Amino acid sequence: MMNRIIYGFVFLICCFSCKHGEGKYHGVIEKINAEGENYHGTSISSEKYLDGIDMVEITEGEHTFLIPERKGQIRSYACTECHSKPLSDMHTEGVQKAHWDMKLVHANENAMNCMTCHNPNNMNELKSLTGNDIDFNKSYQLCSQCHSKQFEDWKGGAHGKRIGGWAPPRAAMTCVNCHNPHKPGFESRWPARFNTVTEEERK
Repeated sequence: MMNRIIYGFVFLICCFSCKHGEGKYHGVIEKINAEGENYHGTSISSEKYLDGIDMVEITEGEHTFLIPERKGQIRSYACTECHSKPLSDMHTEGVQKAHWDMKLVHANENAMNCMTCHNPNNMNELKSLTGNDIDFNKSYQLCSQCHSKQFEDWKGGAHGKRIGGWAPPRAAMTCVNCHNPHKPGFESRWPARFNTVTEEERK
């Protein structure tokens, strides 16, 4: 009886072994490693999509990739060319507001104002919640303080716009390339091509 059980057990192992029947690999990783031994990369590149865009390389955690340079795109940078005195002095001197058309629609006014992100002691830098300087080219570090889930997804490539898809070198837009930092929500709008058939079916 015991011999029958042992023979039956050996038979089952042979039948369900990964070496039996469907393939010679123990798992997906082993298959990828074995069949990828002679793979020497791809000729696909994102470089043609980067022409005319000044890029800077960043490293966040285990991810290194390119993002658009920001300071060169800010029309009145460096900010200290105008912000040469404390804000209180500029107000009392009757200096006209340079940002008169800017409205902050980002968070509750009790939770956020201009000085939440901008550094009054050094207008050429942004400011973290703990008071540390943040370079304008790395403004995503400011966003990541509150939007940590989106930041982790962005680092991995699951959130935001990839330039040239997944082709190397990896390049991605940052938060402020897609979102207005002062009013980050997207307005509701109709699709570029309105489907009248679908609209009729909904009636």
